[in-house]
Amino acid sequence: MKDLLQVQDYLFSYADVGDWEGEEEQVAETLNELIHQAWGLLPEDLDCETIDEIINGIWEHLRGDTALLEADFEELSDWVTHYIHSSLDEQI
Repeated sequence: MKDLLQVQDYLFSYADVGDWEGEEEQVAETLNELIHQAWGLLPEDLDCETIDEIINGIWEHLRGDTALLEADFEELSDWVTHYIHSSLDEQI
């Protein structure tokens, strides 16, 4: 139940993302935008455990990936949309 959680609980500060050679703030900002996008795509009636798993999976897939700095935001956004839809399909 999405209303029992808050997107803010999943957001990153620049200190949370690790060493990105001075680009930590940009990585955190991009990651947070992707998390907000993903949050908006999740159904309201999705259980908390699944939401947690899906949102945390974004970081698991992208951590250490230079795409967070090198890819266009539109490409990352498309990836998140695909990731969310694929994850939800697996739940069915």
